[in-house]
Amino acid sequence: MITPNITLRKTVVADLEVFFLFQLDEEANHLAAFTSKDPTDKAAYLEKYTRHAQDPTINMCTIMVDDVIVGSIARFEIEGEAEVTYWIDKKYWGQGIATHALKALLAMDPARPVRGRVAFDNPGSQKVLEKCGFVRIGTDKGFANARQAEIEEYIYQLM
Repeated sequence: MITPNITLRKTVVADLEVFFLFQLDEEANHLAAFTSKDPTDKAAYLEKYTRHAQDPTINMCTIMVDDVIVGSIARFEIEGEAEVTYWIDKKYWGQGIATHALKALLAMDPARPVRGRVAFDNPGSQKVLEKCGFVRIGTDKGFANARQAEIEEYIYQLM
């Protein structure tokens, strides 16, 4: 097996068009769970993520395999706590790309602690966090737009 050339680069607004298409996938939305109210509202998506891409307090990166955009990853703060989030195009699931990208992001931004949250029934994302050294420290419940229900999420932390 040939290991792909996985790199991160700062997200530019033009990347958001590709990210928007990724999040239209129903299975991906279901697994992510905590998504926008209407994933088909392109204007709202572009407005929100343009703000995020331009926010100097958010480290938002585009995940590339060779010259192809395959996902996004970000480190941000919410209520004073650092968190990470990532999204990989479904065509690239199961190839270790999210794990590689998260390790690269954590190397670029070594401030700790940092948290990750994942739906209770998303084992792929749970494995990504665990392979990067995150430990499950608790649970929370929240309304998951993609499921139109309150669900449990696992909270992971890297010290």
